[in-house]
Amino acid sequence: MARIGITGHSALTAVSVSLIVEGIRELLDGQEDLVGVTCLARGADQLFARVVLDLGGTVEVVLPSADYRERKVKPAELREFDELLGKASEVCTMPFAEAGRDAYMAASEHVLSVVDEVVAVWDGAPASGRGGTSDVVEAAHARGLKVTVVWPDGCARA
Repeated sequence: MARIGITGHSALTAVSVSLIVEGIRELLDGQEDLVGVTCLARGADQLFARVVLDLGGTVEVVLPSADYRERKVKPAELREFDELLGKASEVCTMPFAEAGRDAYMAASEHVLSVVDEVVAVWDGAPASGRGGTSDVVEAAHARGLKVTVVWPDGCARA
């Protein structure tokens, strides 16, 4: 069984989305008993979850806080979030009442604690705040996890 976590940027250009989906698909295609572990944030996390499901894998979700959906998922993004959440084989909510940087990092640390490797949809830039993609990549390396960066030519943050 391959247990793979995701970290990555949430704001991606429209052109980047298809490039990243294809990059993740190429990376994961052929994995047996694929389990994707994600915090289900918009952008990279949701793209990863969709690819895992499309490839016949299962998705486990780690929500950063009790109020994550209400506080952080924009109305236009609720349908996609709810659909992916509904397809999760397991949902774990971190013990934070409110979403915030500490909750995000704790959720990412939990993801790292239950996976064998990590996919990072990352442009290589430092995090804009605690719990950002570079922080998670650094924490994964500190744990000795394999990290594969997916950032095809032509990708950009929105």
